[in-house]
Amino acid sequence: MKRPDLNILKRIRLPQGKFLKLLDWYIIKKFLGTYVFAIALIISIAVVFDFNEKQDKFMSHDAPWSAIIFDYYLNFIPYFANLFSPLFVFIAVIFFTSKLAENSEIIAMFSTGMSFKRMLRPYMVSAAIIAVVTFGLGAYVIPKGSVTRINFEDKYYKQRKMNTARNIQLEVDSGVIAYIERFENYSNTGYRFSLDKFEGKQLVSHLTARSITYDTAAVHRWIIRDYMIREMKGMKETITKGTRADTTLFMEPADFLIMKNQQEMLTSPQLKEYIDRQKQRGFANIKEFEIEYHKRIATSFASFILTLIGVSLSSRKTKGGMGLHLGIGLALSFSYILFQTIASTFAVNGNMPPAIAVWIPNVLYTFIAFYLYQKAPK
Repeated sequence: MKRPDLNILKRIRLPQGKFLKLLDWYIIKKFLGTYVFAIALIISIAVVFDFNEKQDKFMSHDAPWSAIIFDYYLNFIPYFANLFSPLFVFIAVIFFTSKLAENSEIIAMFSTGMSFKRMLRPYMVSAAIIAVVTFGLGAYVIPKGSVTRINFEDKYYKQRKMNTARNIQLEVDSGVIAYIERFENYSNTGYRFSLDKFEGKQLVSHLTARSITYDTAAVHRWIIRDYMIREMKGMKETITKGTRADTTLFMEPADFLIMKNQQEMLTSPQLKEYIDRQKQRGFANIKEFEIEYHKRIATSFASFILTLIGVSLSSRKTKGGMGLHLGIGLALSFSYILFQTIASTFAVNGNMPPAIAVWIPNVLYTFIAFYLYQKAPK
């Protein structure tokens, strides 16, 4: 990088009345350029390692090269880039700002009367651009590509689809609760099925059946075999038995056969609709879907927090130089990703609400950002 003429920088007087000045645009272009470069560099390495790990499986399953490139890696790259966006933000901010500090450009900026708070403006504009792009990709674009990517992995690498589900309970209609002890995907058949109908808190009908099979030729159509129905009306009880009955139930195998990482295949509006519908039906196994929904928003806001930490950390010229700043920055960014993973695990396996768990890392790192901001050169 060519060393700037500090005398020229010192003579700069920022004109009033413009939100972004020439110097701001210089910082924005350099910041975003470094961010894109960091993504390209690290993803190139990640793709090489990923291919080396999986090539034997790809070859043994006769995966065509066109599918490997266009179905898998073309969708793997944006997924990976978005997943580790906090890391790339940190690297970009610290690398670029450390360069400015090392070349005394920040000192020159301060000598023009620019405050540290004012210097943050182009960084925050850049963070806003990254946040919008990150959210847009994560909420609307990447999920569609994940469908293709995960289907490719399921076919040529490792099967993710669940073949069975156990102890399924959900509300199929108002006051109607269905229960299946075991459901097998390959035959679309559930065993030890029961259906309870309530009026208020009063049980009025109880159906039990040996098995229930989903009819793929029609929507929501099920075939019940070896059933018994008990109908209660006051003190009177009626029992009906049969060997087969066709019925319509507002449920389908996709409601309870949840594939691993299925939440990654839904756009944010689809996630919200799925969560609301499953909550209404009393289906409890939706924490991973709630975590994914809130994490997409929290990760976008993390761009602002991590940018502030990076600028505050690396804007001072130190003896260790860029190496020290990069070391601290990488440690903080990896700890953020690790803490995010731990909080999500607590939400899935514990009693912590997903919305709170996902935002805990952001809250903690906001305090770190505020502390470093107070210590930054003014």
